Amino acid sequence: MTVTRRRVLQGMGAGLALAGSRSWASTELNLGSKRLQTLSDGHLSLPGEFIFGPMDKPDLIPVLADFGMTSSDQLTPDINVTLMQDGDKIVLFDVGSGPDFQSGAGQLVDALDAVGVAPEDVTHVLFTHCHPDHLWGVLDDFDDPLFSEAQHLMGQGEWDYWFDPETVHTIASNRTSQAVGARRRMEIIKEQITLFGDGEEVLPGVAARASFGHSPGHMSFEVRDGNNSVMVLGDAVNNHHISFARPGWETGADQDRETAAKTRMALLDQISHEKMKLIGYHLPEGGIGFAENSGEGYRFVPASG
Repeated sequence: MTVTRRRVLQGMGAGLALAGSRSWASTELNLGSKRLQTLSDGHLSLPGEFIFGPMDKPDLIPVLADFGMTSSDQLTPDINVTLMQDGDKIVLFDVGSGPDFQSGAGQLVDALDAVGVAPEDVTHVLFTHCHPDHLWGVLDDFDDPLFSEAQHLMGQGEWDYWFDPETVHTIASNRTSQAVGARRRMEIIKEQITLFGDGEEVLPGVAARASFGHSPGHMSFEVRDGNNSVMVLGDAVNNHHISFARPGWETGADQDRETAAKTRMALLDQISHEKMKLIGYHLPEGGIGFAENSGEGYRFVPASG
């Protein structure tokens, strides 16, 4: 298994022009016949309370200081969409935000274009969960499926939760728009969906791993070639600071905070013990790296460093 840091993709042409140039680092990992790259969908802009709200501030501040974070008011996490190419299969793990979520996001189509992949080339889309920055990019500007030739795959529990018309009435009020937006998109792609359960091999060498808590049916994916593997985490570990340094702390980003913390601790324990590579959707420097045990918690070590 080899990891390389690719050049920074930057430009004003080839679909990269907006109000100025865009740039991102495309990091790749080769795992047997499988080539995995992370492509940027841009970044989110979040109030710090979205993550840090449930945490005790006197305990939080010194941990953030260890990461050079002098303020907990605003966060701008990266959005890393994983592209896997394996023979005739071109696979996306999640699809980014699309144009209707946040202005700093929705850049996936340009990123795909920069590496020579058109939406109609994609053969499979695997969803970790249905939050906006993972699902909403599934439609084009005309509300048609963007990845028109792809089979779409999602965990049964995640589909059942967001497709249930009662979810909009039972979800926390600050997430109502997420429920409405998710179901609208799921209605449009439902003929393309294949559902799966925990532990199933959804594609050759790609197994689903239940990682519930961040969302009710969140799935991560273990991509394996012989004794080598990488865990595509989605949002099961959703930042490089608190999620690693204090994985047992409950975070406001998770729908079921207690379950998410248990999931996070179990995943990081496995990944660090087995010296697995990981890919995080909101981790820096392309999101590919590994978890190093630091005693009280873990450290994210980017593979591109």
